[in-house]
Amino acid sequence: MVAQRIAFLASGADTAQDALVSLTALYGNHAPEVASHIVALGGDGFMLQTLHQTQSLDIPVYGMNCGTIGFLMNAYGKDDLPKRLAEASEEVLNPLAMKVETVAGPPVFGLAINEVSLLRAGPQAAKLRISVDGRVRMEELVCDGALVATPAGSTAYNYSAHGPIVPIGSEVLTLTAIAAFRPRRWRGALLPKAAVVRFDVLEPDKRPVRADADSLSVPGVLSVEIRSEPGIRHRILFDEGHGLEERLLREQFA
Repeated sequence: MVAQRIAFLASGADTAQDALVSLTALYGNHAPEVASHIVALGGDGFMLQTLHQTQSLDIPVYGMNCGTIGFLMNAYGKDDLPKRLAEASEEVLNPLAMKVETVAGPPVFGLAINEVSLLRAGPQAAKLRISVDGRVRMEELVCDGALVATPAGSTAYNYSAHGPIVPIGSEVLTLTAIAAFRPRRWRGALLPKAAVVRFDVLEPDKRPVRADADSLSVPGVLSVEIRSEPGIRHRILFDEGHGLEERLLREQFA
């Protein structure tokens, strides 16, 4: 087995910090820049944070669940970690890139591994116009919000909003309404991965909207443009037999 240089990164939770101490004592701890593997200790939120922080390194990231949610994580265990890393299967994910025009100033850019969501920021429902690849597909959607999700994110907020779960590698994005009022029964659409989605906020002063991309939140939205970003590759490791494909299937039969 090739010698591994592991970089352990941990959330601030007590369980994650305790795990960091134990694993460092067993395997050492390298800087991410010189590591062969990065091990993220926490929950899904910390995993997303780690992926964003290390995206320029092209190093596989293996998550171990020391938090409350762990769809992107593997089970925690101190023993045989080098063997688990060597035998893990790798999934490559491309994030979504968003460009937000706001009432306040210059455009804001962000990346999202799971989804980009637009949410009403006041007491009244949002009014959105939806365009795909430069063509208006819906003149007005009255709703609490809408989102565009990657296949990896299709089991997260998208699924809670009654959007479809789509397989990894399916080359599609999901566009899902959140509590749609008009059209009342519109649930969204499946789009090619290469599609460019644009939301224009109608009546932004009366019906303010914010845009969220993972941990980035942007208020005062006028428009949002969303596209897949193939130039960024997130390499995520999963224990054999517990990869994203299997997790997506299990989620649908739960």
